[in-house]
Amino acid sequence: MTIYDELVARGLIAQVTSEEEVKELINNGKATFYIGFDCTADSLTAGHFVALTLMRRLQSAGNKPIALIGGGTTMIGDPSGRTDMRKMLTKEDIDHNAECFKRQMEKFIDFGEGKAMMLNNADWLLGLNYVELLREVGACFSVNNMLRADCYKQRMERGLSFLEFNYMIMQSYDFYHMFQTVGCNMQCGGNDQWSNMLGGTELIRRKLGKDSHCMTITLLTDSQGNKMGKTAGNAVWLDPNKTSPYDFYQYWRNVGDADVMKCIRLLTFLPLEQIDEMDTWTDGRINEAKEILAFELTKMVHGEEEAKKVQAAARALFAGGGDSSNMPSTTLADSDFSEGAIGLLDLMLKCGLAPSKKEARRLVEQGGVEVGGEKATDPTIHFEPAAFAGDGLILKKGKKVFHRVVTQ
Repeated sequence: MTIYDELVARGLIAQVTSEEEVKELINNGKATFYIGFDCTADSLTAGHFVALTLMRRLQSAGNKPIALIGGGTTMIGDPSGRTDMRKMLTKEDIDHNAECFKRQMEKFIDFGEGKAMMLNNADWLLGLNYVELLREVGACFSVNNMLRADCYKQRMERGLSFLEFNYMIMQSYDFYHMFQTVGCNMQCGGNDQWSNMLGGTELIRRKLGKDSHCMTITLLTDSQGNKMGKTAGNAVWLDPNKTSPYDFYQYWRNVGDADVMKCIRLLTFLPLEQIDEMDTWTDGRINEAKEILAFELTKMVHGEEEAKKVQAAARALFAGGGDSSNMPSTTLADSDFSEGAIGLLDLMLKCGLAPSKKEARRLVEQGGVEVGGEKATDPTIHFEPAAFAGDGLILKKGKKVFHRVVTQ
C-alpha cells in the first residue's frame, strides 16, 4: 500500500489540488510540504493531532516536512472558523508560545540536517514594506474572489476587519516565499483552510508560472460534527501542566462510541489490518477499543511509562479503590478554608469539576457527585482540613471523572 492509499484508507485526506500529481509527489518522497501553526497559546492541543501525525506519516515515507511557526501571522489572526476577532498578542507572547510549540513538535517530527525544518514566518513577514508588498502581490488577488471564500463569507454579516482581510495574502505569501527559498512544493492544513491555501498556489502560478499543490486533511470532529479536543468547554492540551496525563488519557477513554474507531484510524499508528479487525468487534468490546485509543495517544504525547501509569490508575479507580497517586489532584491552602471549613460547592469549583456554584449544586442535587465513595446529597455540606489528611479526599463526578483533594 502506498502512503497516499494509506492516508485515504485512514480517512485523512479531504481535498487535493490534483490527485495524480499529489500521489506522484508523496508516494515517491518528492514532497517538501508545510503546515502552519499560529502561536495563539503556549501549548498545542488535541486539535493539532491530525496535522502532527500527518507530518510524521509523510516524513516516514521519505517526504520533507516544514513546521511553520506563525510568528508573523499570529499578529494578525486567522478569521477561518471564527465568529469574532482573535485576541491580539504581543510579540513577546508569540515568541514564548513558539518555543513551547517547538518542544512539543519534537515528539512527533524528526528535525535536523536534511530532515524536517522548523521555520518562523516572522523572519520574512515582519520585515516587509507595505507598499512594496502591495506592488509585488496585490495585483494577484481579486477582492471579489476573496469575499467568496468561506473564511470571509461567514464573517461578512458580523463584520470583518481589514486587519483579518489581509490574512489570506500573508498565508499565500508564506507559500510563495518558501517555494522560492526552500523548495516547498505542497501545503497541508485543515479542511477549513482550503481557500487560504489555494491563494498560495495561485500566487505562485501568477508570479512564477509554476505549479504547486495543496492537500487538506480531515478536521477532528465527533459524530455530531462538533470539533473534538475540548472537555467541559476547555481545550485538551498536550502540555502536562495544562492537562494532566490522567485527564488526557480520560478524555480519549471517554470519547463517544460512534467516534472511537474513526479516532483510531485518524490518530494512531496501529496497522490498518489491526484496525480493520477491531472494526468487527461487537459493542461488548467498545471499551477495550477506547482503552487502546487512550493508551496509544497518551504514549505518543507523554511517553509509554506515563501511559502505563495512568491506565493502571484509571482501571483501578473504575474497579473501585486503587492507587490514586496518578489522578488529577488539587492542594488546598489555609486561605481556602473559611472559619475552618470549605463547602462542597466551593470545593468543586476549586477542583474544576463545575464552572459555577449553580452548576455544582445541580450536579449534587441530581446525584452526580460522590465524596469519599459516598453519594453526596447535601450541597451545603462543609469539610474541615482533617477530611483531606493522608491520601486526601476523592471526589467523583458522574461515572468517569475522579479528583483527589489534599492539604498542604
